[in-house]
Amino acid sequence: MQHQSRVAARERERAEREAVRRHNVAIWQAERAKKESERAQTQLAKAAVSERKRLEKEAREAHVAAMEAEVIERNGKLERIYEEIDSLLASTLGVDDYVDLRSLCVEVTHPPFDRPDLEVPLPQPSRMLLPKEPVLVLPEPLSGLAGFFGKKKYAEAVETAKRAHERDLVEWRAACRDVLVRNQKAEDVHARDEARRLDALKSERERYAKECAVRESEAADHNRRLDELITNLGYGTADAIQEYVSIVLSNSVYPDHFQATHEFEFDPSTAELRLRVLVPGPVGIPTIKSYKYLKATDEITSTPLSQKECRDRYAGAVHQVALRSFHEVFESDRRGLIKTISLEVGTNAIDPATGLRTYVPFVIAAAERESFLAFELSAVVPALTLGRLGAAVSKNPYSLVAAERSGVRRS
Repeated sequence: MQHQSRVAARERERAEREAVRRHNVAIWQAERAKKESERAQTQLAKAAVSERKRLEKEAREAHVAAMEAEVIERNGKLERIYEEIDSLLASTLGVDDYVDLRSLCVEVTHPPFDRPDLEVPLPQPSRMLLPKEPVLVLPEPLSGLAGFFGKKKYAEAVETAKRAHERDLVEWRAACRDVLVRNQKAEDVHARDEARRLDALKSERERYAKECAVRESEAADHNRRLDELITNLGYGTADAIQEYVSIVLSNSVYPDHFQATHEFEFDPSTAELRLRVLVPGPVGIPTIKSYKYLKATDEITSTPLSQKECRDRYAGAVHQVALRSFHEVFESDRRGLIKTISLEVGTNAIDPATGLRTYVPFVIAAAERESFLAFELSAVVPALTLGRLGAAVSKNPYSLVAAERSGVRRS
């Protein structure tokens, strides 16, 4: 018993030690797993921060690139605007302002008929086939003794076959009538739809023919009026000259940001064209020299033009418009019907002294055809050319200072 007790005690001690060992191993494994998890989380966090920093860096670089690209676009737009304003005269010198009125004749070109679908006949409906007529099938006659003694049964079988055949014939005739009715109905529907198609086609062709007739009539009327204009221009009538000048000036294309409009009247007694050109006021002209992106504040800033640059550009544009207007009219008039042009270039603007909208003349000039066409406009300084013409010129168009009307002399 004592031996057994000692053995049992040793077993309990061994079991307890094993339990403690397993418990300690479990604690160690748990702590190890916890440390590994914490290390993994730290690495993951580090990786996330690194990735986030990389993405943030790329986003910042992309944003900076986008802002710098916008600056380039804005500066490029400014350069185009200023280049177009600074070349108002040069841009027309390479263009022949003469208008060949014959080139304005209209040749009628009709679009194709827009309902070709109505020109195609509707397909014929598919016809149902008649069912096959049932055939009388009689039983085979008996031979020998069977035929002798089975005459009655055979006769009954024949009668049964005939009655069945009669029933089949009745059903067949009914089926044939149904097929014929269906086919007739399909043909009636097709005939109705085809009639509608033909009616619609007729209506659409009549509509198309009317549209073609209108186009031909409008073209004929346009060409007739153009022939009259050419004839009257040959005679030098005032109305024809007026209309021709209107065509010439409507062909004068100004930049979108510096649009000019024209008012004019021809005096046949003096062969003089009185022309007024309205230009945009200075408020519509950009005053920014350039744009720049500042990384520190993450904003696009602008550098303004100096007052002198604004004044010089606007005055230069006004002077160019004056010479351009003389040039376009005189060059287009190959027959020399217009001998002189009296010109005003100005704008409609709010008078700072009164607050009222008023017309402000910037250039008041007159030019005689022969003397003006002798100028080499590609090499002139517009302000000096206007001085040579004896023009009255505003001292500061940018500030809406009007030109003096007195003292204008003929060139």
